[in-house]
Amino acid sequence: MPDLVIEIRVRPNASHNKVGGTAGDPPRLVVVVQAPAVDGKANAAVIKELALAFNLRPRDFTIVNGELSRDKRLIVRSADTDLAERYQALIGSPAPR
Repeated sequence: MPDLVIEIRVRPNASHNKVGGTAGDPPRLVVVVQAPAVDGKANAAVIKELALAFNLRPRDFTIVNGELSRDKRLIVRSADTDLAERYQALIGSPAPR
């Protein structure tokens, strides 16, 4: 299984954590985290939430672009064959507020 590249938009300092929906153009998966965007705390929280959403380990996710931006590109490495389907399901869910 080739690696899956996903595009996300991060919303830090939220009241809850959630993954789902889209924002921006082109559409990016929305990841809402309670952690502030300071000292990599939001990035760590984003990876943790994505791991939970995809039912993978945090080490399966690598930020390859946008480390300091709210728009990020990540590579997901896994032998799981339904990653693309899970990604599409998350994009299709309502956007978090």
